[in-house]
Amino acid sequence: MSLLPSNENQASDLQTNEQAFRQLLEDFKASMKRAFHQEDKIDQFCSTRGLPPAVLKELMSSNPMSLCIPSQYGGFNGNVRENIAVVSAASYESLALSLTLGINNALFIQPVAKYGQDSAKAKVFEQFLTNSAMGGLMITEPDFGSDALNMVTSCTEKDGIYHLKGKKHWAGLTGMADFWLLTARKTTESGSLMRDIEMFVCDVHAPGQNIVVEEYFENLGLYQIPYGRNILDVYIPEEKKLIPKTNGIQMMLDLLHRSRFQFPGMALGFVKRILDEAITHTKSRLVGNKPLFDYDQVQHRLSRIQANFTICSAFCNRSGEIAGVEHDLSTMGLEANITKSVTSDLMQESAQSLLQLVGAKGYKLNHIAGRSVVDSRPFQIFEGSNDILYNQIAESVLKLMKTAKEKSLYQFLKGYAGRAADRIQEMVSFDLEAPFAQRKLVEFGQVISRIVSMDLVLYLEEKGFNKDLVDNAVLVLKQEISSMINTFQYANGALVVADYEEKSFWLDF
Repeated sequence: MSLLPSNENQASDLQTNEQAFRQLLEDFKASMKRAFHQEDKIDQFCSTRGLPPAVLKELMSSNPMSLCIPSQYGGFNGNVRENIAVVSAASYESLALSLTLGINNALFIQPVAKYGQDSAKAKVFEQFLTNSAMGGLMITEPDFGSDALNMVTSCTEKDGIYHLKGKKHWAGLTGMADFWLLTARKTTESGSLMRDIEMFVCDVHAPGQNIVVEEYFENLGLYQIPYGRNILDVYIPEEKKLIPKTNGIQMMLDLLHRSRFQFPGMALGFVKRILDEAITHTKSRLVGNKPLFDYDQVQHRLSRIQANFTICSAFCNRSGEIAGVEHDLSTMGLEANITKSVTSDLMQESAQSLLQLVGAKGYKLNHIAGRSVVDSRPFQIFEGSNDILYNQIAESVLKLMKTAKEKSLYQFLKGYAGRAADRIQEMVSFDLEAPFAQRKLVEFGQVISRIVSMDLVLYLEEKGFNKDLVDNAVLVLKQEISSMINTFQYANGALVVADYEEKSFWLDF
């Protein structure tokens, strides 16, 4: 029998891979159904810290961690689109589980696969495939959160061994992960720290690499993910050092931006669950002899949640196209920041609406409405506080406009988000006069992010997405953009009165 032509072989391989991925996804969904709804019913005990070992074993039975491991090491070699689909399926059932997968895949497996040394990758990935190992990332320090580049964790090298010393906190899976990506700055001969960042794979079970958990935090929400403060005093062989393509800072930016591009996966499944819960509740709940679903204000809230579902879908589509490990994302901060800030805002907004619709019952700790509000809130904080990201978005756009010598917002948007620009021309036909106060930068960043959201939704329509859902999302976004522009253009220089207690006790008057 003659061999198939190469293009037919490739088509056959793609079909085989697609079938294998679909089977992995279905197996994973089945394991979640058993864990969350049938045998273990862990969803009823949401105040329990961590995941019971038996439950974790059940959830990992389909080996979802194999998805992003390269095929030459025995993994699935999945692409970013497939990873987004898996974390989205997980977040429909549990935001904590979805984040656990996100931490492992986006913050450990993908960067190790891209930048790790071959001799180290084989040993690490074997543990993920055979022992359901887990990995995380440690960047944040007690005195350096958003100011991560000034971290003081140090590393010194002697005879091929790197000594890392410092403290890290708020690393997801603290005390639970088997492997960590550790970030540090090399110590110079004078004792100062170099500007560049070094990254290492730490195996906590290896000699000299144990990480001491100084304190476990009683984190508010996301109970299944342990957080804490860690003491680093570890010795790591040179083969466990990640090798950047250019420098360590660019490597870290590539890593973080790729992670931000995968936020839409967690957001989509979460918002879909919120939407399903909201529709089910409002159709069954009677007020004044008619379902809540029939009230106009309820329809307003439901339509916004549904618009959020569509917007998150658009961001998933975009991330799937550009965020693969084969791409260098270090220079894509503007789009990565928009993706993370918008989708995390939509998660919190959707959760707040569900809680409002459900009412008092939703305020129980074991009800999905109240729990969703608490669990989704930190997404607006970690991996870059949204206030900071909106500020950076505005600064990036203003820099692009300055480079192009363009003051007209509409003219700039025609080249940057052309689909949306034509829909809102009357709103954005004005010139920008920099500089702006920081609060105005944040507001302008929010405006830009929603315009880009609309552009991506319209792009999704071109791909064949449900037109009714697109029309609804565009209508909601137009209203939001209009409101944000009005806020941006309103002069507000209010400042806090530091000595406010003087003449401020109402009873005196």
